[in-house]
Amino acid sequence: MLYSVNEVSKLTGVTVKALYHYHKIGLLEPYKISDAGYRLYSMNELERLQEILFYRELDFSLKDIKKALEDESGRLLCLTNQHELLVARKQRLCCMLKTLEESISLAKKGESMDKDTMFRGLNREEWENALSEQNDYLKNQYGVDLLAKEEIPVDDLNIKAKEAQGFLQSMSDALRNHWAVTDRRLHTLVDEHLKFLNSHGTPVTAKSLVAQTRFFCHDEFHRNMLENHQLGLCYYLCIAAEEFAASE
Repeated sequence: MLYSVNEVSKLTGVTVKALYHYHKIGLLEPYKISDAGYRLYSMNELERLQEILFYRELDFSLKDIKKALEDESGRLLCLTNQHELLVARKQRLCCMLKTLEESISLAKKGESMDKDTMFRGLNREEWENALSEQNDYLKNQYGVDLLAKEEIPVDDLNIKAKEAQGFLQSMSDALRNHWAVTDRRLHTLVDEHLKFLNSHGTPVTAKSLVAQTRFFCHDEFHRNMLENHQLGLCYYLCIAAEEFAASE
């Protein structure tokens, strides 16, 4: 069965103008063009469009989406990789949001955070209170509920939050000391951070870290939280992640 461009637009919510643009840049070409000049799409094109929209949710640029799809060897691998990126983003947000909130609060007071004692003794109720604002935002904007589980892994969150704060503080220090994003010391920080996450049940690759940091740059709420911690930190993290991924 073939679908017209208007039918695809109604089915997916993608505007006709966007579909024309995707065709123009070679991102999504129609199955064929009728004698009357109408663009027609088959199920294969609908599946590719779904993959495009998943990447858009990860804030990939159209150029990067095209490259990513060209590098994929099959639909299953593409969907698996996208699932990994989305899950990693959810898990990273869960671990980082409380840390960022505390950092902002202390920064406003002109105080430094004690990495050895922060978050010690947090229980479920305290975590729910700490994450409530961010959780409401994520549910409204992205349909992600950080508090959906009946049991919150308090001890695990405390450990990850402490590490996340240490990582952000190290990156802030690197930014203030003008470390280049190609600096090996910076790559070591990123590498150690990824190794920690992967060893503590949060699978994150260099590629998915890039997707996460791009998300922070494009999402105003999270970009502001990072920028309030250290001016320029959001973009510094993103570029550092991209440089690290490129060096692997």
